Amino acid sequence: MASDRLGDMRLFVDAADLGSLSAAGRKLGLSPAAASARLLKLERELSTRLFERTTRQLRVTPEGQLYLEHCRIALQAIEDGEAALHARRETVRGKVRLSATSDFGRHMLSRWLEEFRTLYPEVTFSLHLSDAMSNLLQDEIDLAVRFSLPQDSSLAARRLAPDRRVLCATPAYLAKYGVPQTPADLPKHRFVLWATLAGAQNDFEFVRGTERRQHIVPLDEAWDANDGAKVLDWALAGHGIAYKSLWDVVELVKAGQLQILLPDWQTRPTGVHALFHRSRYMAPRVRVLLDFLAERFEQAVAELPPGLLPAVQVR
Repeated sequence: MASDRLGDMRLFVDAADLGSLSAAGRKLGLSPAAASARLLKLERELSTRLFERTTRQLRVTPEGQLYLEHCRIALQAIEDGEAALHARRETVRGKVRLSATSDFGRHMLSRWLEEFRTLYPEVTFSLHLSDAMSNLLQDEIDLAVRFSLPQDSSLAARRLAPDRRVLCATPAYLAKYGVPQTPADLPKHRFVLWATLAGAQNDFEFVRGTERRQHIVPLDEAWDANDGAKVLDWALAGHGIAYKSLWDVVELVKAGQLQILLPDWQTRPTGVHALFHRSRYMAPRVRVLLDFLAERFEQAVAELPPGLLPAVQVR
């Protein structure tokens, strides 16, 4: 096997994941010409065409798909072996590739990562903030913090904290438009919503004892964005009521910038989970960070004002 075969395999895997040979080359510090030459060399050595190339896309051939699966296994085995060596030395160092939702990542998580770095100064982070569910394999994510569980059976999950969504608005907005006392008051109000191609979060269900209420916000009457941080910006600017995860806004509530509405009415309970690869060896830096986040959430739960946690908690 050629001495640079592993590098060629990495280029091939990245090109398949990114759908672009030039993007894979940039990731590995190669020019487009150098990346193309290395891929052609790999195909010649394998006597196999790995990609169908057009001017608009790069598509893995059936033979390439078979080779891709084995390349992933080989590269992962090498990474796991190196991580295992570091574990034997009891060294917590290296880069953690972390994914989180935009609001939580900007507010609570960023502060916690600074605290973690003081404990483990040899650890660095690559932080990916997105409200979409990350593809942990394609994005090469070690750990993702999410407020819902994915259907992907290849992922393992560790529950970090209870959660629920809350309605919230600024004191200035509420001074102008009034504080809703029951869900029946919500049609009088303005809303800022999170929306994607799959739909908008405009359907609210509330429970208080045996009472159940529902409110659907007409989309043509609301501001909406596919970025949770922008929705929060609009809420802070007083454009309307937002429907956010408790952990997205708890720091702003404590600071008096937002007020939680209808506190006596519960929404569907959920949970905060850390997601990671089920079959991948967990490097010491990732394992220690996971334990650290669990401890920080436990502390944050204990510090929550009364009544904010869901009355019924889920696993």
